[in-house]
Amino acid sequence: MSELIFTSATKLAEMIRTKQASPSEVVEAHIRRIEEVNPKLNAFVTTTFDRALEEARAAGDKIASGEGVGPLHGVPVSIKDAIETAGVRTVGGSKLLENNVPARDAESVARLKRAGAIVLGKTNVPEFSMDYRCENPVFGRTSNPWDLDRVPGGSSGGEAAAIASGCSPAGIGSDLGGSVRVPSHFCGTVGLKTTPGRVPGSGHVPPALGPFSLGSSIGPLARRVEDLGLMLQVLAGFDPLDAASVPLPARDWRTIEARKLRAMFYTDDGVSPVTAATRETLERAANALADRGLEVVQRRPAGLEKAQDLWFWWLGQAGLPGIVRLYEGREELMGPLMQAMKAITQPMTLEKFLSTWFSRDGLRASVLAEMIDFPIVLAPVAAMPAFEHDHQGGFVIEGTDVEYLHAFSYCQAYNLLGFPVVVVPCGRSPEGLPIGVQIVGRPFEEETVLAAAALLEESLGGYQRPPI
Repeated sequence: MSELIFTSATKLAEMIRTKQASPSEVVEAHIRRIEEVNPKLNAFVTTTFDRALEEARAAGDKIASGEGVGPLHGVPVSIKDAIETAGVRTVGGSKLLENNVPARDAESVARLKRAGAIVLGKTNVPEFSMDYRCENPVFGRTSNPWDLDRVPGGSSGGEAAAIASGCSPAGIGSDLGGSVRVPSHFCGTVGLKTTPGRVPGSGHVPPALGPFSLGSSIGPLARRVEDLGLMLQVLAGFDPLDAASVPLPARDWRTIEARKLRAMFYTDDGVSPVTAATRETLERAANALADRGLEVVQRRPAGLEKAQDLWFWWLGQAGLPGIVRLYEGREELMGPLMQAMKAITQPMTLEKFLSTWFSRDGLRASVLAEMIDFPIVLAPVAAMPAFEHDHQGGFVIEGTDVEYLHAFSYCQAYNLLGFPVVVVPCGRSPEGLPIGVQIVGRPFEEETVLAAAALLEESLGGYQRPPI
């Protein structure tokens, strides 16, 4: 069982195509692993085992008959419980949707299925995916497979915990302020925040509309960079139901000569300091790319220190009232997180909204101008590794008090700017917790980012199995 559950999705697909393993063997191995560790993790909140076993048998019959198969044929996957699945409840961590069963799949899920993937179930999120923890009033909390007393990150925390622990080889999450990247960093997986519009965002709960459509995106999580590339090939492309969608299918990222690129890196964004181990990991990653032939300089894009405040207004205060309004007349269904969000919601004038919009576009253009010569940027994911479940308030980072949201400013900047990012595990904290690094690229250049991420993975080892 161990060999199958910690095999990459790419390798599993090859083993199934070449009859080295059957879809049923692969799915059954993952189901046994979920049954073994999910009571400790609470990563999966809804499972579809009967359906998955039936689909696995049908997938095996198709292989036996010699029919053509898709790139993920027979490979099990998991789906963040904020992404709609036909006939399988999608709760989004909210009591408002506790019994919600969508009639259709989100387009991202439909594409995975058309590629032959088999859905194992849905993974946990914070209420309406609005926190860096992963707990809600419907399903409770999810724990980190590296330390059960710590959070797995949010909001795709159930996804990262499931994938890191061998319960799923790959899956999809969503990211508005680090929700793919922070869980990948905390749990030691790889994750891809795509450029908004590159992967269909339709079928997300809550909907990615208004400012959210310019800063949020659906993207894959896995244990190996090659799996992110495979998933992107399946997921990318136009969707008429997504207002931000672009008709840009994925290219082969393996053809990119990342060694010929120039990169910049920084360890301080001017908003929050990082732990010593985080800084050392970032420097190690920069040196690793330099050793592989890239020209690497230490430099922070000008004006980036403004990004956190702009993100707070552009993607926070501008969008939050719409989520709060969903509870009108049913305020008793609000969990603690949404009650806190309602309390911090500030009125936003048209003048403030427009000035924020202009400032956001100006910063985006400025950073892109620097990235003409430096198409890769390395940055921390967060100020620190995974924190404890019952932590309240801000953090003390290297002797400095840091507000809760500010500790994740390194991620928020690239939601504001709408750039693609891959997170790769590159180090450990003194407590043995994973530390990831962000590899940032220019809009719609996911393939370039993947190529650079693969070099880091090769140089620094990438995914390691957690102790659970």
